[in-house]
Amino acid sequence: MAEPEEVTRGRVLLVEYEQLKAEQKSRITLRDNLIYAMLAATAAVIAATIPSASRTALLLLLPPLSVLLGWTYLVNDEKISAIGQYIRTDLTRHLTDAVGGDGVLGWEAAHRRDQRRGSRKKLQLAVDLLAFCVSPAAALTVFWIHGHLTGLLVTVSLVESAALVGLGIQIALYADLGRS
Repeated sequence: MAEPEEVTRGRVLLVEYEQLKAEQKSRITLRDNLIYAMLAATAAVIAATIPSASRTALLLLLPPLSVLLGWTYLVNDEKISAIGQYIRTDLTRHLTDAVGGDGVLGWEAAHRRDQRRGSRKKLQLAVDLLAFCVSPAAALTVFWIHGHLTGLLVTVSLVESAALVGLGIQIALYADLGRS
């Protein structure tokens, strides 16, 4: 029978690190797939709308789908960043103390010092806003110009517009444009 491994503070911290990286990887996969889901939803709504001018009300499906997918994207992106922040600050410090040295988990901070990180983050913000806010806002604009405007549908479209603005503000606030 094999002897059990000794449980040390360093081992526990490494297991925590591995679990956090696994969660981060899973959330990254989900987050990235939400962009594809948004593109598919946009294509499906447009494809359903194109055959007939009388179907422009279908464009009102896109904003709630966008808010749902965009909010899920944002929550996962925030958790990915929070995990990274925790690893860079608390966990790295605890591991450094446990092993008695420096340079532990250096990559966790090093990749954030890239000179082009700021421009990449700004571009990512633009892509996120385009995918989750601008394209459904364009759908609303097409509905307002070409749709059969009833009081109920206009009210729905205005509520959807407010939700899109709220989502856009949240996406911008959580964009993590800082370098450190």
